[in-house]
Parts: sequence; C-alpha cells; structure tokens
Amino acid sequence: MTDLQQPSVLWQSSEVTKATGGISAMDWSAAGVSIDSRTVEQDDLFIAISGPNFDGHDFVQSALDNGAVAAIVAQAVEGVSAVTPLLKVSDTFVALNDLGRAGRDRTSAKVIAVTGSVGKTGVKEALGQLLSGQGETSYSRGSFNNHFGVPLSLTRLPQNAEYAVFELGMNHAGELTPLSQMVRPIVAIVTTVEPAHIEFFSSVDDIARAKAEIFNGLEKGGTTILNRDNEYYELLSDAATAAGAGRVIGFGVHNEAQYKLLDFVLRSDGSSVEASFNGYRFSYQLAMPGRHWVMNSLAVLATVEAVGADVFAAARAFAQIKPPKGRGERHSISIGDGSIELIDDSYNASPVSIAAALEVLAQAELGPSGRRIAALGDMRELGDKSADLHQGLATYVAAAGVDLVYAAGPEMKHLCDALPGTIGVIHTATSKILIQPLLDEIQPGDVVLVKGSAGSLMGQVVEALKNLVESKEILNAV
Repeated sequence: MTDLQQPSVLWQSSEVTKATGGISAMDWSAAGVSIDSRTVEQDDLFIAISGPNFDGHDFVQSALDNGAVAAIVAQAVEGVSAVTPLLKVSDTFVALNDLGRAGRDRTSAKVIAVTGSVGKTGVKEALGQLLSGQGETSYSRGSFNNHFGVPLSLTRLPQNAEYAVFELGMNHAGELTPLSQMVRPIVAIVTTVEPAHIEFFSSVDDIARAKAEIFNGLEKGGTTILNRDNEYYELLSDAATAAGAGRVIGFGVHNEAQYKLLDFVLRSDGSSVEASFNGYRFSYQLAMPGRHWVMNSLAVLATVEAVGADVFAAARAFAQIKPPKGRGERHSISIGDGSIELIDDSYNASPVSIAAALEVLAQAELGPSGRRIAALGDMRELGDKSADLHQGLATYVAAAGVDLVYAAGPEMKHLCDALPGTIGVIHTATSKILIQPLLDEIQPGDVVLVKGSAGSLMGQVVEALKNLVESKEILNAV
C-alpha cells in the first residue's frame, strides 16, 4: 500500500491555530502530521499526545531533530529552543480531534468508512488501491482505526483527494459513534458481524448493535453496504434506515442481494468469481485466496459503484491486489534443497477468520512429501465462550486436512484436546517457545499457516520462519 502523495503544504499555521484554538507566535507550513516522533517525516507537524504509558512532550525535541517543522503542546517543554515553532493548546488529544474534524470539513472527497468483525482492513486496503486507479485517493495506514488513528488519518487527508477511505474499529459499545461522527461518511460498510470481542458484550446481538453505531455519522441520504447473508442484516439495515441512509446495498449469495455471488472457483493463489448487479453479469479474478475474499470483493465493488466510480474497471484491477501485511501474505522460503510456503495471517484472529484461513490452507498446493501445518495462537477477548470457541476449531482443522498443529497459549489447549489422534499436535505456553519445535520440524514441500490474535504474538513465529529458516538453510549447506 502506498498513501496518496501529500501536497507540499498540508496545513498552514493559521489554519491549525483556528482549528485547535491554540496560540502560536510563529508562522509555519506543514506537509504532514505525526503523533510518533520515531516516524516523523520532513516538515511534519508533531502533536505531543499524553497517554497512560508515555508523554509526547518528552519526545518533542526528538521529533524536531527528525524533521518536524512545528509541534502542538499543552505544557512547557524543557530543552527546546525559544525560537522553536510551538503551538500551545489546553489538551493535545482534543487538538488532534479538532484538527481531524477540520480536515474532514474542508475536503470535497467522497468519504467511505468500513467496520466489521472481520475483513475491515482488507476491504479498506482493496478500496484504497482500486480507487487510486480512478482518482486521487487517501486511505488510512495499517489499522489506524481507533480514537488516535482515525483523527490522525483525517488530519492527513489531502485537500485534492477525490476519494477517502477510513477503517473504524471497536471492542466496546459506544466507541464507533464518535469515530463515525468525526469521519461523516457518505458510504458506510459493515463487512459482517461475528463473535469477535465477545468478552466485552453480553451477546452477538449487542455486537451487531455496536457495529450499527457507524450509521450515527452517516451523511443523510448516504449509502450503506451490508452482508446480505449475515443473520444481522435486518437489524443493521433497519438501523441504517433509521439513521437516514438513502440506500442499503446487500452483497452475498442471498436472492435479494443487489451484488449477488453467482459462482466462484477457489485456487491456491486466488479465485475466479462470477457475480451480478442491476441485471449485469460479470466475471473477475482475485489474487487473494479464500472464500472470505470472494465475499469481501463484492462489498468492495458495491462501494465503488456507490461513490460513482467504474465498477467494471475495479473488477478487472482486482487481479493485481495483494493481501495486506499479516493478513494472508504468501512467502516462498528456501530450505535445504527446496522451499516451504508460508501463509502469514498473523495480524489477528477470531473463530470465523481462523476458519477462513484454514480453508485457504486446505487449498494450498503441497510440494513432494509436503504437509499442511497450522501454527495457531490464542484467540483473545472471547470471555467465558473462549473454551468452546477454541474447541470448535477442531472441525475446521480436520476438514482442512491439516497434518500438524503447533499451538501456543493456554486457550489453544482446548483445541489441542479436541483434535483427533490422526493429527500431530505440539502445544506450548507461548509463541516464543513454539518457534524452535516448529523450525526443527519443517521440511521442503510444507505449507505453514501462522495465525492468532495480536496479543498472542504469532508475528514472531512469522519472523522466525522468514529469517531463521534461511539460517537453517545455510547451516545445512555447510
């Protein structure tokens, strides 16, 4: 993913002063905005956010040294030159939000917001890339989907953008409303509703109602894109209509879906899809494997149409779109006299997303004597349903033809205990401990899926496979 190149001037000091109500004794121009001194780029405006574990004021000088043109602060900063361009506000987090709202107020871009239990980052990335082929497009980096990332992304919104795509995340009720009201989308997407973050909700129904908060910021007469096959479609559709949506578009296999899936063929490297909308029948190719991407592609195309872009051009371009980092990336890694294939889906996990990833593993092509290996870390935030949901994965593991399971974390023990004796199982307390047994086992021809919630740290298993396997190859060659 590449962000839209920022114009030479994104914010003038006078604009920032007006938006935040701050005080600045100097004039300056900023080409970008940052809240992390480590990633500051030349001529960025640095906002010194104070958090529970850090205080951005401690890093003002570091930000300036890294190229920041000015800083927004709420207190005096020791060691900073008296001629440093500082804009004083009463609260830097409030200032970040105020500047984000100002960024939204001044744009003429068609603004899209995406949420959902699974798939929201992939949909956001695909929309960003596909719309970039049809006009100037801005879309939030990575998973900048929370109370920091959303306003920051709005501050970075170029004035010349034609399309803007934002990802909105939540794990508690009440979190989506302020984000959506800040973004004010003309198109709001809910990819699906599943028992993700169920620890913080009494039921999946409550999760659905929390997802429906995205409509609280939808511009009157705007469009809503919903999974027509999901059991919460009616709840979400009713909520969108009550909030003033002018159009509700459903996608899926349901007979009433406007973007209807007619047929598809799954391959190890992608899918062939046949779909219809408004009486038009069309086919396209996906470079991202998995049934879940087939469904999400329909949501993407429905959104493209909703903002007035070319659906058929977007469908053709889908063949060039790759999965985001940690969300199904494929890597071929040399080992010995052959290679293994790594499916990196380590960014996060839920019951439905692990099931989808296992289906991708099932489709993968093995090398000679190769095996299907699933390296799985705990799914987090499942509350008192965690044991049952982990145990329930056993059906999907078996159906995928998995030969070996390497599982990390206390919750994954429930899966291990439920697996049939025909599947090899290694269970460890942490992902770090899992690494060496996995490295000792893998051999040319294997396909390895790595997946788990962010907190299970399965990303370090990925890095070990990408780096230490190369070291193993060298050692074997000596």
